[in-house]
Amino acid sequence: MKLNQNTKLTNRNVVLVPYEAYHVPKYHTWMQSEELQKLTASEPLTLEEEFEMQQTWRKDEDKCTFIILDGDILQEKGDEIEAMVGDVNLFIAEEEEGRSAEIEIMVAEPKARGKKIGWNATLSMIRYGIEQLEIQIFTSKIGYDNETSQRLFKRLKFTETNRVDIFENIH
Repeated sequence: MKLNQNTKLTNRNVVLVPYEAYHVPKYHTWMQSEELQKLTASEPLTLEEEFEMQQTWRKDEDKCTFIILDGDILQEKGDEIEAMVGDVNLFIAEEEEGRSAEIEIMVAEPKARGKKIGWNATLSMIRYGIEQLEIQIFTSKIGYDNETSQRLFKRLKFTETNRVDIFENIH
């Protein structure tokens, strides 16, 4: 999304930055993990396909993505790539009830889990969605096995509206 191309969001121990081409190699490495593929319902891509996907995310007005940086590592090392720990995304749609977005969060680096990074990144993205993108309705799809994300979204007061057995996810 071009709207967020110069946006940097900070919330406690998290810094969100737009997904740039120089992030792709590390992101690609993460997405080779079978665990992350399963948790994110993703298929592995080649590095070239990952670069193409990054450009698509940059241009499409119905998608907004930020790379999550561990603010403590960023402050200590001053290196975005070293501080990368995940991503957060919005898929935007116009609905009868108003503008909606499906939100996704991935904390890819195991060392970053359990530090409230996912919580702070999700809160920052929801706030950005409301204030800058005029999102009125947020939804999420979470895999049956992804108990960490289920707990996160329950704490954020998301309510379960549907289960889709064929895809093994909760809406």
